[in-house]
Amino acid sequence: MAARLFDLNIEKVLEDWEVYHAIREVIANALDEQLLTKTKEIEIFKDKQNRWHIRDFGRGLKYEHLTQNECEEKLAHPNLVIGKFGVGLKDALATFDRHKVKVLIKSKHGDIIVVKSEKHGFEDITTLHASISLPSDKNFQGTQFTLEGCTDKDIEIAKSFFLKFSGETPLEETPYGSVLKKSKQSKIYINGLRVAEEENFLFSYNITSITQTMRKALNREKTHLGRTAYTDRVKAMLLACKEKKVAELLAGDLQGYETGLMHDELKWNDVATHACRILNASEKVIFLTPFELVNAKDFVDKAKGDGFRVVSIPENIQQKIRGLEDLAGNPIRDLEQFKDEWNRSFKFKFVNPSDLTGEERMVFDKTKQIVDLIGGLPKNVKKIMISETMRMETASYREATGLWEASEERIIVKRTQLRSLKEYAATLLHEIAHARSVTNDVSREFEDELTSLLGLISSNVVLQK
Repeated sequence: MAARLFDLNIEKVLEDWEVYHAIREVIANALDEQLLTKTKEIEIFKDKQNRWHIRDFGRGLKYEHLTQNECEEKLAHPNLVIGKFGVGLKDALATFDRHKVKVLIKSKHGDIIVVKSEKHGFEDITTLHASISLPSDKNFQGTQFTLEGCTDKDIEIAKSFFLKFSGETPLEETPYGSVLKKSKQSKIYINGLRVAEEENFLFSYNITSITQTMRKALNREKTHLGRTAYTDRVKAMLLACKEKKVAELLAGDLQGYETGLMHDELKWNDVATHACRILNASEKVIFLTPFELVNAKDFVDKAKGDGFRVVSIPENIQQKIRGLEDLAGNPIRDLEQFKDEWNRSFKFKFVNPSDLTGEERMVFDKTKQIVDLIGGLPKNVKKIMISETMRMETASYREATGLWEASEERIIVKRTQLRSLKEYAATLLHEIAHARSVTNDVSREFEDELTSLLGLISSNVVLQK
């Protein structure tokens, strides 16, 4: 039986397509067939005649597939590479012809080559036709494209479009797709087909849940999508992540904020905040700004001493996480949270006067002389005690040197203040001012009381002379 000619009816030749674009289309169709039929892996290999072969093990290509209509089966399947792009096989065949690459398509339904022939009814017009012969192997499984005249580089570039051949490692699966560990450059895949590259992304991404915006933006002629088409899905993937390995990389990248070396994903505040939530739930961390690292050194040292890992974050992210809970329902630990936790667990380590050193005891024994300068202790102060340890100051991130505890009617002075009479007297009088005014440091009433004590001391010292 003579070969039958099937007019490909190509209305538009994709002039920008190179051979590797056409090979990409053939590989994509093979991968789709593998997925639809759940058959074994496709094969891409070169024979001894330097011809390249691309084979799947599905149902076999028919001449009906050489149409421009989209395949309903593919459109109904959410995870296909090509299903949302339209059938590009005819474009691939036209591209091969334009670049003088010979093609043989083999399946149990027939053998197909591409030829130029007169258009039926219009003998003066020559167009591309598929020449369809009886199958050379009626038991052949799947479809095989044999390409003669393409280069190894064409195959290499075509394969580089696919996640399957990229070697990139999935870090976490989400309902929207996979977050991938990038190799040299970040890539954006849609159902395993690369559609964009990013210069300053931290990860690569394979989007499997396609938005309406992406559907409109995708077509076979377009080999690179703009970021606006896939930004929402990339964000959605990152916000759906729950594993520490992704959060670790995100949080680590936050530390490049001050130097401007942070990747673009971390410029999305909700992503940076989510990374902190994951990390807080997975290990002992404390999130500090660069300013706090310098100005709250005592607290930073305490946190490290308690086994916390310090993670530096920008101030705008600190404001976002304050008061939030992590994925396990625990408060996210910033400096304020750590301070509250530390103070709640704090215990005084009181020192008996008899255990003071000789020099310390000499200073402590001056207590009555000091308070006599202001007319004695206020009635609400029952005890003056010395402690090795001290709570953190209310308005700063360092240990207090003294404390007035109204509920216990006692003044507590840190032992280090007994190094000199001057330091001890200053701390003691400061806390007496709190007891007399019943106010905090920053109040006007406290300042007035402190001024009053200075006046009392000065007048009594002058009178004694």
